[in-house]
Amino acid sequence: MTGDGDPRPRTRRRAGLLWAGLGGAASAAWLMGLVWFAATLPRTVSGPNSATDAVVVLTGGVGRLAVGIDLLARGRARKLFVSGVYRGIDVAQILRLVKKPGEELECCIVLGHAADDTRGNAAETARWIAKEGYRSLRLVTAHYHMRRSLLEFKRRMPGVAIIPHPVFPQGFKAGDWWVRPGNLRLVASEYVKYLIALVRLW
Repeated sequence: MTGDGDPRPRTRRRAGLLWAGLGGAASAAWLMGLVWFAATLPRTVSGPNSATDAVVVLTGGVGRLAVGIDLLARGRARKLFVSGVYRGIDVAQILRLVKKPGEELECCIVLGHAADDTRGNAAETARWIAKEGYRSLRLVTAHYHMRRSLLEFKRRMPGVAIIPHPVFPQGFKAGDWWVRPGNLRLVASEYVKYLIALVRLW
């Protein structure tokens, strides 16, 4: 039994307060990080007309494909590599999807079928870039996905110059993302994935 002078209850209370304080601080830090992550999402495309050896599109929306194919058609790269394409999809189908004529573009588009996540995209692209001997690429993906993509791509290809080319999906409102449940879930999910990628990198 414990007497009135037993210090153990006070010790447990202090430990509980300490853990509660640490939990609160961690939650506040996570929330501030989320706000920073959303506030620093890309808003524009830097150097949209500069040329690179390749354009790389990460699958996830027709808008990304359309941007990548347009860059290729305007001569901004020698080839277009699309990473993470479903098996069975070919170049002709992609060109029909984005409503582009294929005769002059089909020869310069390469599809990668091995990747099923961002790490896989980076590994698949790194193999293709090394095979081609390229030293620069323009990376096309959604703006909320760009920071994590650059982290993985730079880790895999430290000697390759990578120019980010964010795509801005319709329906995503940067100014009030927190009041739209779908946008809030998207940003929070991508922020968590980015933190996991950082921890893995360290």
